[in-house]
Amino acid sequence: MGQQQLLLIVLGVIIIGIAVVVGINPFTASAEEAAKDTLVSEGKNIGALAQHYYKKPEEMGGGGGDFTGFVIPEKLASTMSADWEADVEAQQVTLTGTPKDESYTWTVVVTVTPNNISTQVQAGD
Repeated sequence: MGQQQLLLIVLGVIIIGIAVVVGINPFTASAEEAAKDTLVSEGKNIGALAQHYYKKPEEMGGGGGDFTGFVIPEKLASTMSADWEADVEAQQVTLTGTPKDESYTWTVVVTVTPNNISTQVQAGD
């Protein structure tokens, strides 16, 4: 009778261990998807600021139909989630967000034109 109880205890511990591991995987995947969603949202917000700059007359501190001169606001250039860089051209801004969590190997690229904001998650190395 003692061996049977010991076997049941060992079997129970193995089943619980497998259940914990299986439960951690979806949680980790969910956390990564939430991080991607956060970076996409941040990128779209910065993109909207770039469009606002583009459409604002030069006399009012804007670009007057040109993205040249747009700079990411200091508080948005480095957030809790990511570091943002901008490649500014006259008619397009490309924003690149790199997650601060170094275990993520992807980046978010936001392309801003006068009338469109598009996002793309690019796989890393």
